Amino acid sequence: MTDFNRTGISPTTNDSSVVLDTDLPPISGTTTDTIGGTKQTLKDEASKLTAKATEKARGLADEGKAKATGALDEFSKLMEDAAGTVDEKLGEQYGHYARSAAKAISGFSDGLRGKEVEDLLADAGDFVRKSPAIAIGTAAALGFVLARIVKAGVDTDTAPSAKG
Repeated sequence: MTDFNRTGISPTTNDSSVVLDTDLPPISGTTTDTIGGTKQTLKDEASKLTAKATEKARGLADEGKAKATGALDEFSKLMEDAAGTVDEKLGEQYGHYARSAAKAISGFSDGLRGKEVEDLLADAGDFVRKSPAIAIGTAAALGFVLARIVKAGVDTDTAPSAKG
């Protein structure tokens, strides 16, 4: 008895190389189930990576906020200290302007320190929506200043040294 007769299938040709393997295990799940599981695993991993990236960005933003408020505090203190010199050189009226500017900077620093990063981003978004022309002008001016600073740094680094 041949393999074909055991399965109840008879060949239609004389080619005896065709063999049906009836000992294969049944398929337990469908390909769709496997793909669905893989998709879910990828989604879970992407969610974990997104959470880690968000946490890292929040930490960097908080660190940047702390540095910015520290720099503003330093600048405010410098202006307050300089106000005495301005009193002597230019008059008390101008010293008063310097003190007022120092207080305004200090107040801004305190306000910045008291807000969460999300609140600052929301405030920035509101400002851009309310005053897009000012926001675009400010961004252009900052870009120009940053470009000049970078160019000045590059020019200094590439300048020939005066070694003899």
